[in-house]
Amino acid sequence: MPGLTGRATTIVKAKISKLLDRAENPTETLDYSYEEQLRQLQNVKRGIADVATAKKRLELQYTSMQQQVDKLDQQARDALKANREDLAREALTRKAAIQGQLDGIMQQGQQLEAQQQKLVEGEQTLSAKIEQFRTQKEVIKAQYSAAEAQVKIGEAATGISDHMNDVGLAVERAKDKTQQMQARASAVEELTAAGTLQDYTSTDDDIDRQLKQIQQGGQVDDELAKMKAELGSGEDKKELPADTGQ
Repeated sequence: MPGLTGRATTIVKAKISKLLDRAENPTETLDYSYEEQLRQLQNVKRGIADVATAKKRLELQYTSMQQQVDKLDQQARDALKANREDLAREALTRKAAIQGQLDGIMQQGQQLEAQQQKLVEGEQTLSAKIEQFRTQKEVIKAQYSAAEAQVKIGEAATGISDHMNDVGLAVERAKDKTQQMQARASAVEELTAAGTLQDYTSTDDDIDRQLKQIQQGGQVDDELAKMKAELGSGEDKKELPADTGQ
């Protein structure tokens, strides 16, 4: 089923792309690209050196063969002086063959010279682009580092970072446990006061506790009666009739 296969392939590629995007570090990618460009530049420089070496070999070969041409030309002249036309012809024949090779070597040298010139120009252009990329790379890396730091600061300040989220959860758990312990302490205190739980650190028995409660209740009643009396005295003073002078 081509349709399902195509969809499955698209989904797999999308997931892989997403995973790679998460794993990709822009600074590392930029540094790697810069290193690759430097390697390419080194390859170009090696190519220039190879072409220059080949051209130099041709120059040496041309010089050597030119010396042979000069020697053969002199030999032909010497042979004619000695009335040896046959030797002179042989020398000139060899000279012509070598001169034909010299023409080919000269053409190859010109081709190598043109190739070397193109490589040098390409090396200069590539070197300038790499230097421009290096400057741009450092700027982008600095911007990315600043943005990354700003994100971390913002996440820490707002509590949405993973670390601060863990800290927030820990604080909430501590609050819950504190409230639970406070509630338990209050409950134990109430149960102890009501006599439901026995306080083994106290020497009072159940009767002593009840007597203390009665005593505390009596103190409250006495204080309440005293307050009522004070308030009643104040009201009586306000209700006294005014003197009419009769």
